[in-house]
Amino acid sequence: MGREVLASQPFSQLIGAELVALSPGRCELHVPITEAVKQQHGFVHGGVLSYAADNALTYAGGTALRVPVVTAEFKINYLRPAIGERLIARAEAVHTGKSQAVCRCDVFVVKDGEEKLCAVAQGTIAALPASPA
Repeated sequence: MGREVLASQPFSQLIGAELVALSPGRCELHVPITEAVKQQHGFVHGGVLSYAADNALTYAGGTALRVPVVTAEFKINYLRPAIGERLIARAEAVHTGKSQAVCRCDVFVVKDGEEKLCAVAQGTIAALPASPA
């Protein structure tokens, strides 16, 4: 189901995002680094790092809550320029309540086979209200 959700997101398809691992409360999302996702200084645009973190956080929270969800809020800290071949966003739910999950995500850049932490994020993932019948 996770891959179906990703496939239904046009931006995810545009940048070639791939859902590599998904289990209750955990997610790993990869994004290949191409010229199309870089900014003028030659490293990955912050919006793409934010995308990877946000999507991974939402998958982690959604699988923890086991209902349809949206991101209620999130923040990201950029630690170093992302220069390499691939981004890896690894997220986990750190607290799950009845209607929301607080999740964290580490975003790594892979260069020459080595992972380096380039951003950290945290977010609150909220359950969507039930649709009226």
